[in-house]
Amino acid sequence: MRAYLDYNSTTPVDPEVLAAMLPFLAENFGNASSIHSPGQAARGAVDRARESVAALLGAKAGEIVFTSGGTEADNLALFGLVFALKTAQKHVITTAIEHHAVLNSCQELERQGIDVTFVPVGRDGIADPEDIRRALRPETVLISVMYANNELGTIQPVEEIGRIAAEADVYFHCDAVQAAGKLPLDVNRVGADLLSISAHKIYGPKGAGALYVRAGTPLAPQFHGGHHERDRRPGTENVPGIAGLGKAAELARVNVASEAKRVAELRDRLEESLLAAIPSIRVNGGAGHRVANTSNLAFSGAGGEALVIALDLQGIACSTGAACSSGAIEPSHVLLAIGLSADDARSSLRFSLGRHTTPEEIDYARSVIPAAVERLRSLSPHAVSTVAAR
Repeated sequence: MRAYLDYNSTTPVDPEVLAAMLPFLAENFGNASSIHSPGQAARGAVDRARESVAALLGAKAGEIVFTSGGTEADNLALFGLVFALKTAQKHVITTAIEHHAVLNSCQELERQGIDVTFVPVGRDGIADPEDIRRALRPETVLISVMYANNELGTIQPVEEIGRIAAEADVYFHCDAVQAAGKLPLDVNRVGADLLSISAHKIYGPKGAGALYVRAGTPLAPQFHGGHHERDRRPGTENVPGIAGLGKAAELARVNVASEAKRVAELRDRLEESLLAAIPSIRVNGGAGHRVANTSNLAFSGAGGEALVIALDLQGIACSTGAACSSGAIEPSHVLLAIGLSADDARSSLRFSLGRHTTPEEIDYARSVIPAAVERLRSLSPHAVSTVAAR
């Protein structure tokens, strides 16, 4: 049997999404910038998708910019906003647990002379809005805080942070890549001026994403070419990918609450079983305010990468953390930021469930994981005590 428990890394393309894409990979291959009939058929698909993404976010269609994914959307938000502003001094605030698309972008901003404050988080993996407020300076131009963390699943207090940004007259960017499809999204409730999503996290295709840009928010394009996307992102549109993102956005609005309840029950079933069966493990970030599908567990004394491989050999797909960090020697910056030791960070796994996760998959995982952990621990020179640590 196989159990795919790595939905935060990527999701399978929904059959309805694939059906929406196929015509634009075959007979309807026109360039959306062409004025002839094939081109206008493509333009219609792009326009419909823009409406669908806007509806998902509670935005206007003209505020949606299509990108190649979440990473480009984050880069466009940060660099586009900061470099569009002509003030002499600029300061950006973010958190220590952002996705690398934001974290590394902020580090690049530092190399280019922009001051950046990386606000710490608590052991629960949640940023304190008052720490954001205290980090504000007269020259602060942007706050960038993710909605839900990709490794822990923790939900950040983005609405309060959005209010703090508005009170300080500072722009607010929210990376909502891991929140879309799992939590209701409304850019006005969040108070976001910029917000990023990615298609392949919501059962759409890889290579498509979007950035919400509130009307009136300055944004300097990061590519140079034609006048696509209202001069904000040049380049011939990826019509099949955009059509897929549009359909995925439509589906993401349906049954969010009921699906979250179903997945949370499966997640808790897996988590509670492993906590009861395996000594010396704990939930990273706590079991509180997090998206319904994510569980990050530290298996002290069992190397995370070795455990991923061992479970994969038995048909279980999971992750040590962010997929784009696979192969990295350094332990997860997120787990270090919540106070884990480097050894415990390297011994942690993320299980993330999704639309197609079944009770049978969870039961199979529950039956396999304890023995795999015990076997790896027995091979470790630093084997942990068999007394459960609770």
